Amino acid sequence: MKQINETEQKGMPLLGDDFPEMVVQTTRGELNLPLDYKGKWFVLFSHPADFTPVCTTEFIAFQQRYDKFKALNCELIGLSVDQVFAHIKWEEWIKENMDVDIKFPIIADTGKVAETLGIIHPGKGTNTVRAVFIVDSNSKIRIILYYPQELGRNIDEILRVVKAMQISDKNKVAMPANWPNNEILKDRVIIPPATDVKISKERLKNAKKGVFKCEDWWFCHKKLK
Repeated sequence: MKQINETEQKGMPLLGDDFPEMVVQTTRGELNLPLDYKGKWFVLFSHPADFTPVCTTEFIAFQQRYDKFKALNCELIGLSVDQVFAHIKWEEWIKENMDVDIKFPIIADTGKVAETLGIIHPGKGTNTVRAVFIVDSNSKIRIILYYPQELGRNIDEILRVVKAMQISDKNKVAMPANWPNNEILKDRVIIPPATDVKISKERLKNAKKGVFKCEDWWFCHKKLK
C-alpha cells in the first residue's frame, strides 16, 4: 500500500478519480483507505475543528442517520486536523452532554490527508473546509461537496444523493431535481436521452405502448418497479 508522501506533488482529486490510497490513524484504529472499504460506499467528511458548535451538530446528525447509511452499504468517516485524543475527548463530551454515541471513525490528520484532498481552508490556518467525498464500491469518487465554516451540512441531502447514485448506477437512469419528490415527476426517474434518430423514434413508440412516458423524444421517464 502506497502511503502519502509530503514531497509528492498531487493535484486535487476530481470526480471519477480513484480515491487516493492512504494509511490513516482514526479513533477506531488504523485504516487503509480505500482498501478497507473495498466493495462498500463511504462518505468521508471533513470538519474545521473539534469542540466547535456547528461541527458538533453535524456529527450528531450524521450519527443519528448512521444506520440509514449502513443500510445503503455505506460507511461514514470524519476528519479534521486534530490529534486523536482531541477526537476522543470530543466524542466523550458529545456522549455525556448530548447522549449521542459516535460510532464511526474520525481521522486524526497531521495535515497530509487534508493537503492531498485539497481541503485546507484558505486564510483559516490548518482548518479544513466542510468537504464531503462520496466514494463508491469501486473506490471511485462520485460526488464532492464543499461548504463554508459558517454553514452546517444537510445530512439528509447527503443520504439522498448516496441512495440516488446507487439507484442510477443499478438502473442506468438519471434522477430529476429533488428526487424522490420532484415537483413534476414525483419519484419517477429519467431515461437517458436518445443518441440517434432511430432510438428517438423507438422512444416515442414505446411511450405509446405505455413502456414509459415521454414529454418529447428527449425527455422520457418511468417509475421504477
